[in-house]
Amino acid sequence: MSDSGHFIVFEGGEGSGKSTAAEAVAADLEAREIRVLLTREPGGTVAGEKVRRLLHEQLVPWAETFAFLAARAQLMDESIEPALGSGATVVCDRFEASTFAYQGWGRGLPLDALKAANAHATKGRSPDLTIFLDLEPELGLRRKRGEREAVVTGAESLAFHRRVRDGYQAMFREARPGSWMMIDAALPADLVAKTAVDAVRKLLA
Repeated sequence: MSDSGHFIVFEGGEGSGKSTAAEAVAADLEAREIRVLLTREPGGTVAGEKVRRLLHEQLVPWAETFAFLAARAQLMDESIEPALGSGATVVCDRFEASTFAYQGWGRGLPLDALKAANAHATKGRSPDLTIFLDLEPELGLRRKRGEREAVVTGAESLAFHRRVRDGYQAMFREARPGSWMMIDAALPADLVAKTAVDAVRKLLA
C-alpha cells in the first residue's frame, strides 16, 4: 500500500476494555497533534451502524459473518482507506481478527473460507499493530453484564467465549513478529491504557 498512515486495531473478548483503551490512544495522539480517526466495528459508517443494529438479531453463522463483512467493506472504503491515504493514524475497535475468533473459533466456521471472504472486504489490508487485550471470559462477561448495546455474540455461552479466547491466543502466537501485542486486561484500566499508549508511541516514533 502507498498510504503513509498507521492502522492500529484493538481486539479482545467481551468486557476486555477495548473501547476504553482505544479512546485513550486516540486522545493521546490528538494531544500530540497527530491526526487520528477513531472508529469501530461493526459500525463507523451510516450503513455500518445499521448493520450493527441487525446484529442484535439471531442470525445463522454465515449470515452473521456476511453482516460483519458488509460493515467492514463499507468502513474500509468509506473511512479507513481515505484516512490512511491522507497520512492519518486509524484506531479501530475490532477488525478482521474478531471474525476469525468469533465466527471461526467460536462458531466453528472454516478459517480458510473466512480469510478468503475477509480479504475481499479489507482489500487485503491488515493492521500495522493489533493490540490484544486478553481476559478470562468469566471476568469479561461479569464486566459486560447490564450493557444494552452488545451484539448477540456477547450473549453466548461461557464455552463459546472460551473458544473465542483460544482463537485470539492462537493468532497472537502465530502472528508476524511486531504485528501483535498482548496486554493483560485484568490489570487496572489506567495501566492497560498506558501500556497501549506507550506501544503506539513506539510504533509511530
